[in-house]
Amino acid sequence: MPASTVPPPDEEDSPPSCCDCCAPITSLARPVDVSELSDRGLVQNAFCLPPIFGPLLFDNEQSDCRDHCANERTFLSYLRLSMYMSIVAVAIVLSFHLRKTASDIELRMAKPLGAIFWVLSVSCLGVGIANYTKTVNKYSRRAAIVQSGWKTQTVMGAIAMCIFGSCVTLLVVNKLNESADE
Repeated sequence: MPASTVPPPDEEDSPPSCCDCCAPITSLARPVDVSELSDRGLVQNAFCLPPIFGPLLFDNEQSDCRDHCANERTFLSYLRLSMYMSIVAVAIVLSFHLRKTASDIELRMAKPLGAIFWVLSVSCLGVGIANYTKTVNKYSRRAAIVQSGWKTQTVMGAIAMCIFGSCVTLLVVNKLNESADE
C-alpha cells in the first residue's frame, strides 16, 4: 500500500502577517477589532490603527451603534455645510453682482468676501473631521461624550455671524445701488 503524502501548504491560503511586504491589497481593508486591542491596552488612537482602510469593529453593548451613526451623520452635516460654503465662495468671487452689471463697490467686495467664506469652509471641514476622529477614539476607550467644545462653538458662531453679516451687507449695497440710480 503506498504511503499517502500530504501536499505542502499553499502560501496564498495562509493568513497574511502584519510585516509581510508582499501582502495582497485586500489586507489593507481587513477589519480591526478594537475591543480585542483595548483589552490588551494597545489602543491609543483607534482611528489610525493599521490597516488604515479597515473598518473599526466595536462591541455593541448599549447604544454604541446608534451613537456611532449619529457621529457619522454629524460629520456628514459638517461636510455638507463646508461644501455649500465653498460653492458660495467661488460664486461670490466669479460673479458677485446684484444687477446686470457689477458696481465698483461690488467688485471691491467680491474677493475678500469670497476669501472669508473659503476660510470658513475649510475651518468647518476641519472642525468636523476633528470632532469625528475625537469621538471615534473615545468610543474605543468607552469614554465618548456627546457634546462639542468651545472651538466648535467658536467656528460655528463665526460662520453664523459671517452669513448674517453678508446678508446685511448685500441689503446695504442693494439700497446704495437703488439710491444711486434715482
